[in-house]
Amino acid sequence: MRILARAVLTLLLVSLAAAPAFAGGKDLETTPQGKAYRALLKTVEAGDYEGYKKAMTAESAKEMDAQTKEMGMEPKKAMLFLKTMVAKEIKLIDLKVDGKKATLSATGNSGGERSYGSIQMAEEGGHWKVVKQGWSNKK
Repeated sequence: MRILARAVLTLLLVSLAAAPAFAGGKDLETTPQGKAYRALLKTVEAGDYEGYKKAMTAESAKEMDAQTKEMGMEPKKAMLFLKTMVAKEIKLIDLKVDGKKATLSATGNSGGERSYGSIQMAEEGGHWKVVKQGWSNKK
């Protein structure tokens, strides 16, 4: 009887702890993907070009270098430009994970309008990194 009572109590506690995740109430900020995206945003705020590239997949970082060079921008100027383009007051609203790929959905404000973002991510070298992100004023 004691074993059954302990088993039921353990099952109840595990269920209560997991309930927010099953109900869609999981705090996306605490997921590996949410943390990785917030780390990328911090590099933008700090103007850290090398840090920004490290927060991206290797292929995306190469593309960033190529685009910066093509536009004739130095890294510092590229980060200032990027900083003006990033939505403000970003809230992570959804996460879909499929193995080593994930998509974060977010909302934010850009130019006084509500913006909707889709952030594609991939696990690379044991860490989640941003592949690319797209923002629009339409859902």
